[in-house]
Amino acid sequence: MAHTDQRTMRRVLRREIAGTIGLLTDEHDFRAMRRYRSFVFDDHTAYLQQVESLLKTRAAQGGHTTLALFDPEDYAVFCAETGLDPEAPASRTRFTARLAATGPTIPYDGRPLTALLPDLVDEAVRQATWEYATTLLTRLGPCATCGEDIGRAAFTRASGLVARILDTAPPGDRHLVCSVSAPAETLVAVLHADQDAVGAAGLDEAELMEFTSVLALGLATGRAGGLVMRVTSAGTADRVHGWRLREGALVPLSAAEVFDAYCTDAESGDIISPEPDVDYCAPPDLRQEDTPPEHRH
Repeated sequence: MAHTDQRTMRRVLRREIAGTIGLLTDEHDFRAMRRYRSFVFDDHTAYLQQVESLLKTRAAQGGHTTLALFDPEDYAVFCAETGLDPEAPASRTRFTARLAATGPTIPYDGRPLTALLPDLVDEAVRQATWEYATTLLTRLGPCATCGEDIGRAAFTRASGLVARILDTAPPGDRHLVCSVSAPAETLVAVLHADQDAVGAAGLDEAELMEFTSVLALGLATGRAGGLVMRVTSAGTADRVHGWRLREGALVPLSAAEVFDAYCTDAESGDIISPEPDVDYCAPPDLRQEDTPPEHRH
C-alpha cells in the first residue's frame, strides 16, 4: 500500500512540473543541429511529429508545456561561454531552461504545431525588434544642450502619441503598424487594441512596449517611416488612417494619400484595386498632445 501511495504522489507531483521544449522551427536550424552526434533525429518532419505527440501526451496528463525557439548558433555560443559540452543532452537542457527565462516563448494550447510555429516565430521577431530598437535608443545618450536622455524622452513622447491615437480613434478594434528605417533593416512593429463590450481597449503589454520603442526610435532619430491604423467595427466599413514620420514628427496623411499608399504595390509601384468596404480617412489631429518642435532633441 505504501508503494502505491508513493507512486500516486509521484504522479501528482509530475503534474505540478512545468516543462519547456526548445523547438527547431525550420529545416535550416534542424540541419545545423545534426552536426551533433547526440542529436538523433534525421528528418525535420518526423521530428516535429514526435514533438507534437509528446506535447499531446503531456497535455493529456495535465502537464503545462512552453515552446521556446531553439537557435543552434546561440546554443553554440552558450556552450562556449559556459564551458559545456555541446554534444551532451544535458547542455541542451540547460540552454532550454535559460530560453524559458529569457527567450521568446509561447504556451502549448492544444493547437497543431503547424498553427503554433508561426506564432512562436512572430514572438521571436517581436522580441528581437524590441531589443534592437531599445539598444539604438540607449546609444543616443544625453542631449548635448540640456543633458536629458534622448531615448528616454523619445519613449515618453511616443507613449503619449500612442495614447492619443487610441483615445481619438473611432470605436472598434484597432490594428496599428509602425515602420521605421534603421541602419541594418526596416523595423516593423504591430499593436492590436481590441475593444471589449464597454469600449475599453485591451492591450498586450509586450506589444505595446515594442510598438512604442519603434515609434520612439523614429521620433528620436528623424528616420523615415510611417504609422497606419485600421479600425474594424461590426456593421460599418473599415476605416484606415495614416501618418508619415518626418523630421522626428508624425505628419498626418490626407485621405487621398492614405488611399494611394494602400492602393499602390510597394515593390512594383503598380496601382492595385482598393479593398471593398474600406474607407480611407484623414487621421485625428495629434498636435495638441505632441511636444513643440523647439523642445525636441
